[in-house]
Amino acid sequence: MQSKRKVAIIHFTLNYEPMKKILGLAFIALLIGGCALNQVTGRKQLSLVPESELQLMAVSQYNTFLKENKVLSSSTSKAAMVDRVGARISGAIKKYYDGKGKSSILEGYKWEFNTVESPDANAWCMPGGKVVVYTGLLPLTQNEAGLAVVMGHEIAHSIAKHGNERMSQAMVQQMGGVALQVALAQKPQQTQDLFMMSYGIGSQVGAMLPWSRQQESEADKYGLIFAAMAGYDPREAIPFWQRMSAAGGAKPPEFLSTHPSDETRMKNMNKYMPEALKYYTGKK
Repeated sequence: MQSKRKVAIIHFTLNYEPMKKILGLAFIALLIGGCALNQVTGRKQLSLVPESELQLMAVSQYNTFLKENKVLSSSTSKAAMVDRVGARISGAIKKYYDGKGKSSILEGYKWEFNTVESPDANAWCMPGGKVVVYTGLLPLTQNEAGLAVVMGHEIAHSIAKHGNERMSQAMVQQMGGVALQVALAQKPQQTQDLFMMSYGIGSQVGAMLPWSRQQESEADKYGLIFAAMAGYDPREAIPFWQRMSAAGGAKPPEFLSTHPSDETRMKNMNKYMPEALKYYTGKK
């Protein structure tokens, strides 16, 4: 009996190792096959979910969010400012990429800008240009240029497909890289939670996925450029992030839970500033 047990164990081991290698190779192939060249940043990133599917999901989640929160009328001064800044930035981005022959970057984008009454200092942009700004952020932005810096930053995350990258990574880790529609059918709530967390809208599900340092640097750089393209002084970014950092205290603003603010960011901002200023028509 003892010798048979040993044979069985050896037999299992011999079959298990090749299987482990096959699964490992399949996993690597999945990651390599899912990497795509980003037209905005020029780097390859994991993109397992078609952007068109994420945009459809965004419409549903965005409308649900608006129904569950107090949305300010565009006739109010706060919402009117958000609408104005959003229109200028989105218009400038479209003009720029159309001029570069890269209109496909904004394929499927149907911009919406809404202001939500909330003490939270937060803002985000879902796929397809679905933007929300919380009123708690406005005392920190202080002016339109400060608001443009934040909205440009959040829009940059969306256009650079950072949320898609984060959701793809999370789906590989938690669901084995299954297709979005399969995930929605089999684990609808978990998939919806991943979507919300991937775009920094995760307070209601208890956690948020932080942007990587690389994603943050890209959003900082292109956010400055987008704000400058729209005619806002990108130099307003430095005092804004300083105010955000100072507002941290014992309970940092929700915005900082996914957007770390530190000395490295300030150094990078100063490094990106000369390029951003080239797009600023109000440059002295």
